[in-house]
Amino acid sequence: MHVLVIGAAGMIGRKLTQRLAADGALDGRKIAELTLTDIFEPTAPKGFGGKINIERSDLSRTGAAAALVAKRPDVIFNLAAVVSGEAEADFEKGYRINLDGGRSLFEAIRLENQKDGYRPRVVFCSSLAVFGPPFPKLIGDEFLTAPLTSYGTQKAIVEMLLADYSRRGFFDGVSIRLPTICIRPGKPNAAASGFFSNILREPLVGLEAILPVADTVRHWFASPRSAVGFLVHAAAIDLSYLGARRNLIMPGLSATVADEIEALRSFAGEKAVALIKRVPDERIIKIVDGWAEDYEPTLALSLGFRAESSFGEIIQAHVEDELEGRTA
Repeated sequence: MHVLVIGAAGMIGRKLTQRLAADGALDGRKIAELTLTDIFEPTAPKGFGGKINIERSDLSRTGAAAALVAKRPDVIFNLAAVVSGEAEADFEKGYRINLDGGRSLFEAIRLENQKDGYRPRVVFCSSLAVFGPPFPKLIGDEFLTAPLTSYGTQKAIVEMLLADYSRRGFFDGVSIRLPTICIRPGKPNAAASGFFSNILREPLVGLEAILPVADTVRHWFASPRSAVGFLVHAAAIDLSYLGARRNLIMPGLSATVADEIEALRSFAGEKAVALIKRVPDERIIKIVDGWAEDYEPTLALSLGFRAESSFGEIIQAHVEDELEGRTA
């Protein structure tokens, strides 16, 4: 099996490739070849016994997608994206990367399909930003996609393209709408949701963090560990059950900022909580106000997708995976 990971240099991309290398197989089939690509050169995972191709590419550039697809990967993970805050701030860049890049990939697969029926599994990382207010108490699988951000609009369009290309038989695709992934390792990024991770990640290692919204803000979360599990599971399940509807809300945990802080207090004490500084940011507040608070991912749960059930579990996963079990 040949697996292509687009966006392999990103946080989830790195963790996915590490998981694939460690497992050595996907859906019961040995992975003989991994192709890893991003706009920055990805790092080869340790311990993989097969062939590894490391490339720098930008799907939105002419010919880039065609060159990747010409190698006929059996499974394609598309994780490449400009994050929410950046897509809102830079309109042209957001549409070029998030929309044009996705469509270029789909078109490259379609052209290969027309030669001899080549039909890979495509797993697309989408977002809950495809939804927009007004919201019911719970967002279910049938709720309307009507985003109020450029990022959400870009993701929603690619979702529709994926469903249509799959319906036409060009590939076998599925979009997974990820919860906000928390706790993200590394440094703060331009994502509007970044503070959800910052207020836990930084205090756990003795650093200050900025909280730009109220403690009462409620959101939908899963860990990076769960995100990788979603991707691997999506690549292996039988999608015929979904029919023409190929977009799934992933399981997660509905929690408030106050719940996060209380979990931090239980895990690391008052000293860690005191490192959170409240500095309201109207731009972030406006974006977050356009997000739903709770979801009912019935279809994904029925297909075997699973996530954490408490913020304590999410913190524990971060400490184990990123901090070698130690905190400040």
